[in-house]
Amino acid sequence: MYIAIALLVAMLALLLVFWGGRVLVGGSWLFGFIRGAIGLALCGAALMVVLVAADIYSYRNLAKEQSVGTLSFREIDPQHFLTKFADEDGLIREVELRGDQWQLDARILKWKGPLARWGIQPAYRLDRISGRYLTLQDERVKQRTVHQLQGSNYGVDVWQFLRQAGDGLPFVDTVYGSATFVPMRDGAVYDVRISHAGLLARPLNQQAESALEAWQ
Repeated sequence: MYIAIALLVAMLALLLVFWGGRVLVGGSWLFGFIRGAIGLALCGAALMVVLVAADIYSYRNLAKEQSVGTLSFREIDPQHFLTKFADEDGLIREVELRGDQWQLDARILKWKGPLARWGIQPAYRLDRISGRYLTLQDERVKQRTVHQLQGSNYGVDVWQFLRQAGDGLPFVDTVYGSATFVPMRDGAVYDVRISHAGLLARPLNQQAESALEAWQ
């Protein structure tokens, strides 16, 4: 669905380029300045539409609860872990997290009104992963770590624009979903799942189960 939306937006960009080119090269130059300004404006609008399409393309369809990947931890030093995140496509990213707990954040677009009735499903994009210390003193004085997992292309951020527009938009809600802070432990492996309500983590081995039991 979101690939189709991105393609439709890209087609609009091509039309804008076509119209802009015709304005720039066609007809008399009696009103050259005005014609040139309009043509350049259309080409600029086409570029912006392409960037919007690229940002929309980075989101994934969210029809129901599904796994977004697995997280595994290897302790380097106390409160210092090498974290391996393998997403649903099998791509692996390794980052270092400091602290006692981890959190994964995602951006969610939830459609409403006619768009929801037409069957367009919500979409999500993983945003960042971060570490947190249990004690306030550690939070104040020790190194904190936050890693971006996926960002917007070329500075165009559709989600942020929609979020700033607030409740005035009748067709979409922007939701920032976060997995509750979950303990890190050497050897622990978690499955991270996402639904319309946000993210949750489920233990996949004994180390992760033990960490959750001790934390709760």
